Amino acid sequence: MKIVFMGTPDFAVPVLRMLIEENYDIQAVVTQPDRPKGRKRTLTPPPVKEEALKHSLPVLQPEKIRMDEEWQKVASLAPDLIVTAAFGQILPKGLLDVPPLGCVNVHASLLPKYRGGAPIHKAVIDGEKETGITIMYMVEALDAGDILSQSSIPISEDDSTGSLFERLSELGASLLKDTLPAIEQGTVTARPQDEKLVTYAPNITKEMERINWNKDAGAVFNLVRGLHPWPVAYTVVGGARLKVWWAEKADGDYDGEPGTIAAIDETGITVVAGDRKGVKLTDLQPAGKKRMDAATFFRGAGSKLEPGMKVGQTNDEK
Repeated sequence: MKIVFMGTPDFAVPVLRMLIEENYDIQAVVTQPDRPKGRKRTLTPPPVKEEALKHSLPVLQPEKIRMDEEWQKVASLAPDLIVTAAFGQILPKGLLDVPPLGCVNVHASLLPKYRGGAPIHKAVIDGEKETGITIMYMVEALDAGDILSQSSIPISEDDSTGSLFERLSELGASLLKDTLPAIEQGTVTARPQDEKLVTYAPNITKEMERINWNKDAGAVFNLVRGLHPWPVAYTVVGGARLKVWWAEKADGDYDGEPGTIAAIDETGITVVAGDRKGVKLTDLQPAGKKRMDAATFFRGAGSKLEPGMKVGQTNDEK
């Protein structure tokens, strides 16, 4: 079976690695162009490209796969099947119609929940107790194709988007490995998604990264771990951003308005949330400084903070 694989970030690497290990005939690997990265803006290849080059696989890097001259390069390879995993671009209908066995996607949610570009983030932010992988046929509409197979995993309170990312990427490779033989033999059974149960997980915006202290403590805690380790939640202290890499739910009830510092010591800053419960901020990064633990913050940048002070407001909002 001739396969074209399309993927970009670390999430897609285990899927590509599985296809290689299972000796599928990979005609080409299609990924996003190299992008500037880091303070020096060094042009950096995506992880999938690095993995493909280790195995001397041909690599295509279209800026826009929807352009005729780009997708027709893929079509000219006459693949039997196209496999995508977090590719990052929408495939045009002309390309979707090329492979006789279709185009299948490895999606990091239990569809029809969380269609879109940030399904792992959204599942954690929403406080879901489980998530999973869906192998699905691709259609022109966003993540709306028929489902071929699914597998779920639990989400614990210790999980972040980063930890789930790793588990789901391995699960995706394993589930696709189990599903591919039935696709190749034409025995796979596809079922349509229930449109009444559809929810969406759009890409994370800057506005979504800011902690809203009027929400309950559970929602604040879920936001912090849902944005860990990227793009990272933040609040505002003294008019400047304070990134919150990690937090804990604090025991007990607290007086004071939402956003009030209830306690601060070397174990963290406990801030009152909308339900008068507390959230302890334990892993912090002040603007212009490196990430630090609560004790380091308490002895340095946080030494002027004290109970009763408010966080979360910019100077214009005070």
